[in-house]
Amino acid sequence: MKAVRFHEYGGIDVLRVEEVERPAPGPGQVLVEVRAAGIQPGEVMIREGARHDRWPATFPSGQGSDLAGVVVEVGPQVRGFSVGDEVLGFTHNRASHAEFVVVDDVNLISRPEGLSWDVAGSLYVAGTTAYATVFAVDPGPADTVVVSGAAGGVGSLAVQLARRCGATVIGLASEPNHAWLKDRGVVPVEYGEGVAERIRQAGGGDVDAFIDTFGDGYVELAAVELGVRPERIDTIRDWQAAAKFGARTYGEGAAACAVVLGQLARLAARGELEVPIARTYPLEQVRDAFRELEQGHTHGKIVLRP
Repeated sequence: MKAVRFHEYGGIDVLRVEEVERPAPGPGQVLVEVRAAGIQPGEVMIREGARHDRWPATFPSGQGSDLAGVVVEVGPQVRGFSVGDEVLGFTHNRASHAEFVVVDDVNLISRPEGLSWDVAGSLYVAGTTAYATVFAVDPGPADTVVVSGAAGGVGSLAVQLARRCGATVIGLASEPNHAWLKDRGVVPVEYGEGVAERIRQAGGGDVDAFIDTFGDGYVELAAVELGVRPERIDTIRDWQAAAKFGARTYGEGAAACAVVLGQLARLAARGELEVPIARTYPLEQVRDAFRELEQGHTHGKIVLRP
């Protein structure tokens, strides 16, 4: 089968699509033929070696967590899945950017009717991360919540989940994304110099909570300039600032389970949660996919189609 591999830390050019042996499922595992697999900013940091202390790579390394596809083989003691089932889920083995992937049955759910392959294959990391960030700041109907990177893969879901809690949500994004945010009940604000004052004006007063999906100084802005209490600031990018100011760092790991994924998938299938798909690429164009991702201005998810 074909699978993405890299044999050393580095930039986009270290990514290769190679012929590798097709894996076989063991006890409690199934083999999934992948139809769609999302890509993540965290995979860039792992591939570049920027998170070696936190997530070291063993070479040659695969990549990818999100996946959706069809079960083509089941191992012994598998519960709840049969050959031919359409599923979505995740692997912790950096292996979903491939034509086939072995997945533990506890990390899969059935694909709900009406959920597209692209959404199903890109929901796990962004969805569970967004879920965790909203849980961390605990928004309610009386709260004003700011989300940085509000049009990105995680931010676009976090603003919707926070709105479902009844909060007033301010989304920081570039002007081309403002109409999309407004259509979902989010107050859009342009990022950049003077953003603190624009946030105050948009919210009509104090800010109660801040979700940072972007990094680049937003934790300090929330804690110092906006006066948000540290326990109601959550970041998925700036761990150093979180330690300095006492903010939270709830991300994908805090909600990484099939139960949460199932809740999000059902919302998306019913049209109650939109998962924007920025672009899809064939597996062979994985470098192009990450080149677009690393520009940092995509609206929603980028998906590989093996």
